Amino acid sequence: MTYDPLPARTTRRRLLYVLAATGGLTVSGGLGGAHRATADARAAAPTPAAPVRPEAVRPETVRAEALRPDRAKADEVREEFVHAWEGYKRLAWGYDEVLPVSGRHREFFAKGHPVGLSIVEALDTLHLMELDTEVDRCVSWIKDYLRFDINADFQVFETTIRLVGGLLSGYLATGEKALLDRCTDLADRLLPAFTSSRTGMPYRYVNLRTGRVSGATLPLAEVGTNILEFGTLSRLTGDLRYERAAKRALRAVVERRSSLDLLASRINVESGQWADRAGIAVDPPADSFYEYLWGAWVMFRDEDCRDWFKMFAAALKRHQVEWVDGLLWFKHVDFRTGALLNRRQSALSVAVLPVGGDDELAADYYKSWTAVLDKYEVIPEEIDYRRLEAVGRGNALRPEYANCAFQLYWDTGDPYYRTTAWRYFQNLKEHHRVRDGYTVITDVTRRPMRKGDHCPAYVFAENFKWLYLTFSGTPRFDYAHGYLSTEGKVLEGLRRNGATGDD
Repeated sequence: MTYDPLPARTTRRRLLYVLAATGGLTVSGGLGGAHRATADARAAAPTPAAPVRPEAVRPETVRAEALRPDRAKADEVREEFVHAWEGYKRLAWGYDEVLPVSGRHREFFAKGHPVGLSIVEALDTLHLMELDTEVDRCVSWIKDYLRFDINADFQVFETTIRLVGGLLSGYLATGEKALLDRCTDLADRLLPAFTSSRTGMPYRYVNLRTGRVSGATLPLAEVGTNILEFGTLSRLTGDLRYERAAKRALRAVVERRSSLDLLASRINVESGQWADRAGIAVDPPADSFYEYLWGAWVMFRDEDCRDWFKMFAAALKRHQVEWVDGLLWFKHVDFRTGALLNRRQSALSVAVLPVGGDDELAADYYKSWTAVLDKYEVIPEEIDYRRLEAVGRGNALRPEYANCAFQLYWDTGDPYYRTTAWRYFQNLKEHHRVRDGYTVITDVTRRPMRKGDHCPAYVFAENFKWLYLTFSGTPRFDYAHGYLSTEGKVLEGLRRNGATGDD
């Protein structure tokens, strides 16, 4: 396969533009998008005293050099993405996900009903990397084969962040109206999950053909991770039903917070009653709920969401911050009393904290997870943070560490984040790479690490994209104003032709 030539080196004028813009940037947590710093971001609740801080933000004279694109590293990241993509095309084209070790494929949402999930997930990554022939291939497949009149139950959360988000970013990258039409049709089929609910919080599943809903008890993140995709769709179509449904679901959760301003992790959307008592902070299955509150403020200037985020951030810092051997963690507590439940932490949590512009707290937490990376080379799914002990020994090709590195690098210009992101990438290649792509690890504590047989579709949306954005300075992304979803979809800041000016 012959691929399109790599993008040209960023011009001096372009670089100066980026540096001028990023000089006053902060970064949206978990979403990866950069935006101008505001008084609201700086007014978030104060960070607790810490015994140790990572290196402070570097002076502007150093940042100018630090933010220069590193073409050699960007090209290597691009080559590895192509390796993974070719494996999918060879073994699983048109199916949801590739099993690169056995050479098979599988569906993600419903057995027997493929929706080309990896194709949709890859759209804006292919665009950012200027793999335009592949973008055209994906768009042609979507036009010819992707339809959502499917008599099967689809999970609303995953469908929203992956398919709705992927079609949106694909449309923003290409301007192909067919992608927006497919996206609108899908969102209409998801709406009964919201409108059938007495509380406004969505059911977990909806049959895409019949509209039948099911799954009344679901995680916090699944209730509240909708407003960025639905809000973007409302603005593109002029139809406010999508954003209103997502906002109503958020409000319903906020109204059920405890007197400590904490939330539990699972709720029944019919009764409105919490199904557990675990305040798990930045861990899943609550993580992206908080990301999307701040994201709604940044993207849509929603003041309610801004205020809710700041309230929860303050409560998080009051009740859940814990330092162990100079490293920052967030203990799980009873959301009503604040009593300790456990000291476990998920690898997915690292990407949440840059939300709200609290780069100092985010830097501390990134340092904690870098200690885990140093110990295991590949970050385990879950640890007991008292001893950095792996209690979930696998790694499902998690992108969150690279996500956070990108955010903090473009906010601070500190080369520490590029250095650690590159270490993550080298370990990714060493331990996850197989002949036909990339696969999960089942035990990161063994040497050699035990490999599984699965390449999640989000790999094409996230891992390599975060790394490429960190090193490339690609002209197809507006680093000053871009914004990415929790699934790594660029919902703001895509440039279609990449034209950026002259020397």
